[in-house]
Amino acid sequence: MDGGLLVQGPDGESRCWWGVDPPEYRRYHDQEWGFGVTSDHRLFEKVCLEGFQAGLSWLTVLRKRDNFRAAFRGFVPEVVAQFGEEEVDRLVTDPGIIRHRGKIRSTINNAGRALEMTRSHGSLAAYFWRWAEFDSPPLRVAPPATTEASTALAKDLRSRGWTFVGPTTCYAFMQATGLVNDHLDGCWVREEAEGSRRRAGGPLTPNGMN
Repeated sequence: MDGGLLVQGPDGESRCWWGVDPPEYRRYHDQEWGFGVTSDHRLFEKVCLEGFQAGLSWLTVLRKRDNFRAAFRGFVPEVVAQFGEEEVDRLVTDPGIIRHRGKIRSTINNAGRALEMTRSHGSLAAYFWRWAEFDSPPLRVAPPATTEASTALAKDLRSRGWTFVGPTTCYAFMQATGLVNDHLDGCWVREEAEGSRRRAGGPLTPNGMN
């Protein structure tokens, strides 16, 4: 492995290179990224925030996440789907979030699509965990920006009316929610994240754990 991809943090633990500094990244890397997510509200939040991140640094989104949660009422799809032009105008002037009208409208649209998906699949978790991958070997190189699975997921979501869900955004979502485990081989978090996502995904994958 390229030694630059695994970096020792201030606590002496080896981490993926991007998760050492600043502290916000370190907490996110150690406690969230790659861990299994099954809450529909959190899954919806994560897919929306990955859409807002497109073209920007994830750190920008991470630092504004509490503001996003307040602005979008906790990312409860039933609530966000009811937002109208008044809410769009309010959000466009909110300095605490990324004020991109297209991404704001996309979040509202996707809330409606999330409700449709819940009706057709039982839950967002039941749908998204169908795309989980459990048989990949530990990663020893920098992860890709897209995969065949993320491209297929993006295509399927777009066919269902979702927006701002390209292959790169979908792969970042898969990484963030534990649908894949892209913690590097040797990263101290990798095994804990793997256990978390297997516990989360086992009951939700079509044939049980792969």
